[in-house]
Amino acid sequence: MSDVLSQIEIDNLLTAISSGELDVEEFKQSSEKQVKNYDFARPSKFSKEHLRTLNIIFEHYGRLLSTNLPAYLRKNVQVEVINSEAVTYSEFSNALSNPVLLGIIDFAPLEGNIIIELANNLGYAIIDRMLGGGGYPLEKNRDFSEIELLIIERIYNVFINLMIEPWANVIELHPRLLRIETNSQFAQVISPSEMISIVTLNIKIGNIEGMMNICLPYVCLEKVIDKLSTKYWYSTMQVSDNKSYKDLIEIAISKAKIPLKAVLGKSIISVNDFMNIQQGDIIKLNSKVDDEIAVYVGNLYKFTALPGSASGSYAVKISTIIKGEE
Repeated sequence: MSDVLSQIEIDNLLTAISSGELDVEEFKQSSEKQVKNYDFARPSKFSKEHLRTLNIIFEHYGRLLSTNLPAYLRKNVQVEVINSEAVTYSEFSNALSNPVLLGIIDFAPLEGNIIIELANNLGYAIIDRMLGGGGYPLEKNRDFSEIELLIIERIYNVFINLMIEPWANVIELHPRLLRIETNSQFAQVISPSEMISIVTLNIKIGNIEGMMNICLPYVCLEKVIDKLSTKYWYSTMQVSDNKSYKDLIEIAISKAKIPLKAVLGKSIISVNDFMNIQQGDIIKLNSKVDDEIAVYVGNLYKFTALPGSASGSYAVKISTIIKGEE
């Protein structure tokens, strides 16, 4: 309920209007509601927050590409997220030229497919590099051969497998490559009027630079759209940092295997004596029977011990702990 004016306030207001201090037209204009045009042909299903979260996801994805692709291409790879925007699928498909590299990916367990478009110059450079060349694109575009598509398919599988980790905070993905299309007319995975989000990555392989566009239809992300918020994203990241990562590190360290060796003594003999060693020969060591032996953890001298046996096996009994590396 609005505040009720007192009689004094009403009198002051009437006096201000009659004297011209207040303009009635200004009150009328300020009370009018601002109307925003809404295009029903392009409904805004992706909010700015959704796009920002997708940026965060694919920045992580870009770092993984920069780390893993050099193992296959044997060249320095730099990946940067350029932009993320919401458009209709027809706008995306109409901008494609032929031939084109379009990877159709089943984004299970989510419904529907996503598309990864790779620039032709990057495709030719990857093929050249995988076949032992310098990694240079062709001067003139041409259709990709079957053998070249098989090579590209291997790299696309790398692209897909690296998507699992960045999306782990949203959903546990099991993506797989359905096919690679080189003609944009055969990549109509959804209705032309459907809204999609396009995330554009700039990829630099050596001196060759090109774009990768990742097309994410709204119908595919609809089940997890509520999780594509920065608040949810950072809250799950914090929980993961405090629990999952700590547990994983502890498990990894506990399973680490380090060689342990006990050295009874050392001796120097000639190669001829070594080649003629027979069973029953005696080799004189530089240590005595009652001397403590050196125990190494990896290559570090960490303990002294006394030799013996336990349960029918050779054993040592630790007698001294060596502080620091010696």
